[in-house]
Amino acid sequence: MLPPSALFLHGSTLLRIVIFTLSCLAASFVHAAEKPNILFLFADDQAFHTIHALGNDEIKTPNIDQLIKNGTTFTHTYNQGGWNGAICVASRAMLNTGRFLWHAHDLENDIKKQWVPNKRMWAQRMAAAGYQTFFSGKWHVKADTKNVFEVARHMRGGMPNQTDAGYDRPKSRDDVAWKPWDKKFEGFWKGGRHWSEVLGDDAVDYMSLAASDERPFFMYLAFNAPHDPRQSPKQFVDMYPVDKIQVPQTFLAEYPYDIGSNRVRDEKLAPFPRTPYSVQVNRQEYYAIITHMDHQIGRILKALKQTGQAENTWIFFTADHGLACGNHGLLGKQNMFDHSMRVPFAVTGPGVDAGRKVGQRIYLQSVMATSLALATGNVPEDVEFESLLPLLKDGKPEVTGDIYGAYTDTQRMITVGHEKLILYPKTGVSLLFDLKADPDEMTDLSSKNGSLARKRALFQEFLKHQKVVGDKLDVSEAFSELAVAGT
Repeated sequence: MLPPSALFLHGSTLLRIVIFTLSCLAASFVHAAEKPNILFLFADDQAFHTIHALGNDEIKTPNIDQLIKNGTTFTHTYNQGGWNGAICVASRAMLNTGRFLWHAHDLENDIKKQWVPNKRMWAQRMAAAGYQTFFSGKWHVKADTKNVFEVARHMRGGMPNQTDAGYDRPKSRDDVAWKPWDKKFEGFWKGGRHWSEVLGDDAVDYMSLAASDERPFFMYLAFNAPHDPRQSPKQFVDMYPVDKIQVPQTFLAEYPYDIGSNRVRDEKLAPFPRTPYSVQVNRQEYYAIITHMDHQIGRILKALKQTGQAENTWIFFTADHGLACGNHGLLGKQNMFDHSMRVPFAVTGPGVDAGRKVGQRIYLQSVMATSLALATGNVPEDVEFESLLPLLKDGKPEVTGDIYGAYTDTQRMITVGHEKLILYPKTGVSLLFDLKADPDEMTDLSSKNGSLARKRALFQEFLKHQKVVGDKLDVSEAFSELAVAGT
């Protein structure tokens, strides 16, 4: 196992090696005289298991499926977590600054005052590399997109406006007041046209603008979908008859531990205790808005091809974090389970292998470093996430690597190999899972023989990762039994 310093940090010698290697790799992917276009498609709240081509037979995602077929998929991609209930804030701050979770937290209030004026944001670095930059959709970063992108339209906040009718439902099969296609509730329909369709309109227009410019383009297209309120046209909802929606194997009426997020806003979307039917309705609407978003992605890909820019374009598709949506008695993303930490991540582009799967665990924010490596041949020293170019070249399907996760001061997580340790510092509860034998995280192994030694080993790895990501929370007192090293 590599120490965190080798996994994440750049010593001077290592940095020179990395820059040289990335330059060679970038050259092997990109024609010498031609920088590639970068198309970044970003979903909101989309869990890793919500794509047909990746094993979900219930959902229809033909256009995302095509990206999976034509490119390479990182099957174990994660967000590091969040410092408040709006996990997307932390995810997007990390994405646009290149800094790990708690480093991004420390600089969040400086983004507008220092990072934007000093042109250190992702899009600004791409502009400095000669790119025309475009934006549409959800931003949720403390800066104005007009000061970050050359062309920016329809900057959206964290979520569409909410109404009481969208919460605590359905209480029964007779509870049918809410209809995802009813525009009177506004939300995604505010303004008269669904926000995903507006983003699609912007993107189609951007393709024409980019085609008329000599510069390569960097296009940051961030859907608010499939975040709640999960609204879509009726034809998409009708694709998913509610009685045919599967209830997750991990269904619980209520999550049994206090994790500091049991009653946050997201969890109030469905009644307590959960019922199979309420979960089916929430998942029906979740699948429908994803399929509707997929349709807009199809429009964007068609425009890319019709404007003659597809052959020299790298496409990255991912999401800011996942969502429980009925797993483990939870609805939201403020937890450490894979359904809420893991996201889809697909890459297509010149020289990228088609239909390939890479199992190395990565963070979704590595897309920033990868695009900069493609654009400039190296990754700036202050960007902490790593370029994926080496893994695109040599990555294997086997699942390997370590992942850290955190939520406020109430939850922590470390995954090493096939083992995962979840910590709840406020209550001193710790859970141990074998992800190879139990990928749905249904069986806590804490009571099994040998589990204490395994938890102690994982705890030591967690402490190392804490230092790397700037996590100052002292968890040793809450888990004194685990803090004993070497036993």
